[in-house]
Amino acid sequence: MSTIPAFDYLFEPALIKEMEKEGRRVHLDAGETLLEIGQPVQTVPIVLAGNVKVSRRDQEGRELLLYYINPMESCAMSINCCVQKVPSEIKATAEEEVDVLYIPIQKMDEWMMKYVTWKNFILKTISIRFNELLRTIDQIAFQKLDERLIRYLKEKSKVTGSTVLNLSHEQIAHELATSRVVISRLLKVLENQQKVLLYRNQIKLLKNL
Repeated sequence: MSTIPAFDYLFEPALIKEMEKEGRRVHLDAGETLLEIGQPVQTVPIVLAGNVKVSRRDQEGRELLLYYINPMESCAMSINCCVQKVPSEIKATAEEEVDVLYIPIQKMDEWMMKYVTWKNFILKTISIRFNELLRTIDQIAFQKLDERLIRYLKEKSKVTGSTVLNLSHEQIAHELATSRVVISRLLKVLENQQKVLLYRNQIKLLKNL
């Protein structure tokens, strides 16, 4: 039995031993940055506990949420940077307290040839994130901002496991790449429709959202 029980269902015993030997386990608090834009990527992160937010940033400093990394998942963008040997194009931030296992880049390449379960894990990660990026593009291109906001709130609730979200209007605007004024107006509409309750830096989602 491995020291990371969930690994027993993902990887073969020989690979688990190597992961526990070669990997570097790190604990981060909510809000801490795992990876910054422009930073060299030397490792592949596997989230063991907690959730990580992955976002892009434009020239004006506004961030756009791309996807979340959940427990026992990795980051396709980091994997791509490792393969291409280029600096990070994304920012990864701990949404809550997280435990992460960092796998050295050289081991990622070696295990792709050596272990079928690792190859499947990497390919599945790329496939899942690619589909999530397509959904993000669809939202921006085809959905109205109010629809994007509702989807964002539901996704945030799913990730945190709570219907009470500790978020400011400024934070939401930042992640949806819009203005605080617009978000405040849309949230007020949702409150009038009895879909949310608004408090200072806090939003409670109601059942009919």
